[in-house]
Amino acid sequence: MVVGVLALQGDFDAHAKVLGALGAQPRAVRTPADLEGLDGLIIPGGESTTMTLGIEREGLAGPLRELDVPIFGTCAGLIMLDREHLGLMDIRAERNAFGRQVRSFEADLDFPGIEGPPVRAVFIRAPWIAEAGDDVTVLASVDGHAVAAEQGDMLVVSFHPEITGEHRLHERFLERVRARCSAPPPARGRGPSAA
Repeated sequence: MVVGVLALQGDFDAHAKVLGALGAQPRAVRTPADLEGLDGLIIPGGESTTMTLGIEREGLAGPLRELDVPIFGTCAGLIMLDREHLGLMDIRAERNAFGRQVRSFEADLDFPGIEGPPVRAVFIRAPWIAEAGDDVTVLASVDGHAVAAEQGDMLVVSFHPEITGEHRLHERFLERVRARCSAPPPARGRGPSAA
């Protein structure tokens, strides 16, 4: 499995290391040509405004919208997928919702379908999901605010699983990638205008 990691800005190296440890072949994605032949894509955390400018500068917005593979967005990656940015997921993110960097914190989260101890989540200038469409399944919340969700073959979290040694969310994502690699994909709707 070849899994791209958007490498314009943010913690893309840490995601690449996790992917490699789990048996996937990571590829840094900086230009539209880097999207060719991918089986999945991770959009990492970082600074969402800088990431948006990089996507525009490299002409990646259209190719990312057309990419038909499972996508995993973490922190700023969650923001990039929302209605107001790439528009691939029917959510609206609230940036820096938990406060600035000095308000960073950790929490233990229970995820449906993930066995074992709770997922240790590190929140750094984290967003939360302020609105979610009917096709979006919220997977975890903190103080009543959604911090993880999935829609079709997209998974988003507002924290940083790549920096804690927590690989189970990457494994969940890679299971979806494997499933798509081994079977022809059904027709799918993406974004708020999906039927």
